[in-house]
Amino acid sequence: MSRTNDKTLKEALEQMLKAYRLKGKYDETFAVSSWEAVVGKAVANRTKEIYIRDKKLFVRIESSVVKNELVMMRSKILESLNEKTGAEVVSDIVFL
Repeated sequence: MSRTNDKTLKEALEQMLKAYRLKGKYDETFAVSSWEAVVGKAVANRTKEIYIRDKKLFVRIESSVVKNELVMMRSKILESLNEKTGAEVVSDIVFL
């Protein structure tokens, strides 16, 4: 016996995020928190700073060797982050 206006918790949260225009910020935060899952613990431990501004992911890496490896894997990382969030949150990565 269900009512016509029953929603799952997920649907209700998504509707609330859209109503308050927080969906984009929520997706950005989720992408930043997914950094370790995408690149691994070793790289995440060498990451000093990470943030998103204007669909660009800015990452400060303390090791130049790791930074060089990440530059070569840029497209794979972009694809993985956007796949994990379910939307195109990041269009470019800038390594600082």
